[in-house]
Amino acid sequence: MSVTTQDPLPPAGNTESTSGRSALDRFFEITQRGSTVKREIIGGLTTFATMSYIVVLNPLMIGTAPDKNGELLGIHPVASVTALLAAVLTIMMGIIGRVPFALATGLGLNAIVAFSVASKMSWAEAMGLVVIEGLIITVLVLTGFRTAVFRAIPAELKAAIAAGIGLFIALIGFVDAGFVRGTGAASGPPVQLGSDTSLHGWPTVVFVFGLLLTGILVARKVRGGILIGIVVSTVLAVIVDKIAKPGAAFVDGKPNPDGWRLNVPALPDPLFKGPDLHLVGNISFTAFANVGVVTALLLVFTLVLTDFFDVMGTTVGLAKQAGLATKDGNDMPRLGRVLFVDGVAAVGGGITNASSATTYVESSSGIGDGARTGLASVVTGVLFLGALLLTPLVSLVPSEAAAPALVIVGAMMIAQVRDIDFKDLGVAIPAFLTMVMMPFTYSITDGIGAGFVSWVVIRAAQGKARQIHPLMWAVSAAFLLYFGINVVKAVTGIS
Repeated sequence: MSVTTQDPLPPAGNTESTSGRSALDRFFEITQRGSTVKREIIGGLTTFATMSYIVVLNPLMIGTAPDKNGELLGIHPVASVTALLAAVLTIMMGIIGRVPFALATGLGLNAIVAFSVASKMSWAEAMGLVVIEGLIITVLVLTGFRTAVFRAIPAELKAAIAAGIGLFIALIGFVDAGFVRGTGAASGPPVQLGSDTSLHGWPTVVFVFGLLLTGILVARKVRGGILIGIVVSTVLAVIVDKIAKPGAAFVDGKPNPDGWRLNVPALPDPLFKGPDLHLVGNISFTAFANVGVVTALLLVFTLVLTDFFDVMGTTVGLAKQAGLATKDGNDMPRLGRVLFVDGVAAVGGGITNASSATTYVESSSGIGDGARTGLASVVTGVLFLGALLLTPLVSLVPSEAAAPALVIVGAMMIAQVRDIDFKDLGVAIPAFLTMVMMPFTYSITDGIGAGFVSWVVIRAAQGKARQIHPLMWAVSAAFLLYFGINVVKAVTGIS
């Protein structure tokens, strides 16, 4: 079976005999989805290798950011709860949702929590708001509202969301590898090739090597090609670091343009370190009293909307890539369960102090390597359990070795544009805005919001208002409030 962006879903009411299959096969529907246990294991390994950076990166964001009182959560405790949260939730998704989607702390969400929420209150209060946000999301799932919104999104916008995520993760790959960097200039281009419009440095060599190798393997339909690319690139990175010693991107606070971007691929000392889980349960719900009800509600609203549509977009993209979405894109197996687990993930993120967790778009790398069932998620989750004891070793994989997978998978996902009718500008413009706003704003939510609002406005102006689902009107209104939140703050005098 070749590597493809979309495998056909078995027809409804498939009566194919299950006799002769193992209990594992029947539970996860491995054969029914055109996969094998070996492919699921490889896919799970690939997803873990691609997203394991979160165990390193989240502590650097959450663990080092002071709250209003100047208190820090700490790097090692946050690394421990990040790995624990990812392990438990990804295994839950595999068993309950039975899809190859992995979960961990959301990067966009943890930035909001660290720099917009915790800066106004204590860390315990900030995580209390995250728990409230997760409970709201869970209620929206249980009432069927979240599923209804998923089904109300036009098929063309679903395709645009998937393609936009492809562009977004490709940009993440290029940026994480340092291949594309911000210029920091007040005028002129905002981004450029390398640090000075040219490529140099051994880490870049590792990235280019990994990109070409992975591209060749995938193009030749080699099973496990993405994982092979990550492993071989990591080995090369370790050798390069041992010989050339390029160092980290920042040394003693000073930039080193030729250094490793996120983590240095050197064997850590010690290799093993017991988890520190003292942060679990350290939450408080006193934010409403200490910062004001309106301020707290606005912060919760921002978290809810970001989480709601980040997940919605990711679920759409991954389901289409894995061939799990129905032909019209309006449904997928166990959609309610998938969204429920993700709602619980936000609650768990607050309780553990790892920040709100969400479905990871990097799951697309495992899907690209053949994963089609929840068994792959179980494999990824078990590996995160191992990372609890091996948090130092997880940092061995540099971003330059993992980033090529994101670029290649981005190339796979952009193929979804074939389902968009670009001859109808009422469809083409909202779809285009959805796709380009994701990488341009570095936010899946912003891209979806731009697509929703423009879809409603343009289709209504075309005299097709009756064709717009009522939920599209409601959600677009919510996005207008989301985009204009600073205006609301200015009018109400809220800081």
